[in-house]
Amino acid sequence: MTQTQQEFAAQTYAPRAADYVTSAVHAAGPDLDQMEALLAGFADAVVLDLGCGGGHVSYRAAPHVGRVVAVDVTEAMLEQVRVTAAGRGIKNITTRQAAAEALPFADGAFDIVLCRFSAHHWHDLHAGLREARRVLKPGGLAVFIDTVAPASPVLDTHLQAIELLRDASHVRNYAVAEWVAALAQAGFVLECFTLRRLHLDFSSWTARTRTPPALVAAIRHLQQNAPEGVKTHLAIEPDGSFEIESASFVLRAA
Repeated sequence: MTQTQQEFAAQTYAPRAADYVTSAVHAAGPDLDQMEALLAGFADAVVLDLGCGGGHVSYRAAPHVGRVVAVDVTEAMLEQVRVTAAGRGIKNITTRQAAAEALPFADGAFDIVLCRFSAHHWHDLHAGLREARRVLKPGGLAVFIDTVAPASPVLDTHLQAIELLRDASHVRNYAVAEWVAALAQAGFVLECFTLRRLHLDFSSWTARTRTPPALVAAIRHLQQNAPEGVKTHLAIEPDGSFEIESASFVLRAA
């Protein structure tokens, strides 16, 4: 039987699950602060953390809402969420293993859908967004946050290349225009979006995904031999650390 992208991603991330609980990039940031601030006044809400990874969205959301359901395709990630939530005394987080493209929930099951740094791994962005809209109540709040690709083809090609070399389960970083179009097609109404620069420390960025040394060397070769415009845009540093853009989209279900 042919392995699906979801199965491949789950297999890839299972050995790395604990690393995403402790990852500084995932555990904090102004995007996470913004998301948490939006939850004020939703004390009874049922929240979906879609593609929860290490669970940082769930941990931030849980004190402000009624219940959080953390969903991920990787069971090892969900186990880390259960253990971490218990260790922190958080009792209103439950977990469910599922792919974004096939959510096992009824229509309108959630008041809020939150998704951070997950969609670039999905097999089908459009199907995942349609499912997110389906399980969200009409008028419900949604926040999607992800790293995004530059509009320039040269910059886009470089970014996708180093992302794939680092992590074989990477599918695509989408441009802001692609995100806006896909969200609208799925039935979301965009209220606002925010672009931010995200600094990535090269050594921890590659260690977190356990990138083999030969592929780390290939990434460094691409960085060192990139056009000057690429080096400038990505702010590539001597040790390989660089910057990427992320976007936060705040939406309502139409």
